[in-house]
Amino acid sequence: MPEHTYPTAINASDSPARVKQTNYPEPFASRMAGRLKHPLGDLFGLTNFGVNLTRLAPNAVSALRHAHTKQDEFVYILQGHPTLHTDEGRTQLSPGMCAGFKAGTGNSHRLINETTEEVAYLEIGDRTPGDEGSYPDDDIKALLVGGEWTFVHKDGSPYLR
Repeated sequence: MPEHTYPTAINASDSPARVKQTNYPEPFASRMAGRLKHPLGDLFGLTNFGVNLTRLAPNAVSALRHAHTKQDEFVYILQGHPTLHTDEGRTQLSPGMCAGFKAGTGNSHRLINETTEEVAYLEIGDRTPGDEGSYPDDDIKALLVGGEWTFVHKDGSPYLR
């Protein structure tokens, strides 16, 4: 008999939101105010990739602008008109549009809700061990160790808790 039973199907909007708002340490964690993630992949026991239904309130951001060394990422806009901020500049997105970020390219990205309406989108990323995240705008670096994200300063020194 399996240890855990997973649902066959759910309404994504009814899924529980992630309890912990962000893994970022301060002073970055508070910058994620207004972002709400519903970890859909975890509900089904997915281990090779993650899927989140993410909502951004007006003026909220998806993440610090970042790039991954080993993890591909993909976003699909369901509702609203977020601004995609990449190394190439800013691009206005609308429902039905999508964007992908190939691992190892160094193209840093994030979504920003610069409107007065909520934004909703799906984000999909793999869970490749040994991934690292770089953040060109901030003094932070992410390391995926044992399936958990650890954050350090760019010089490798740890953030104090």
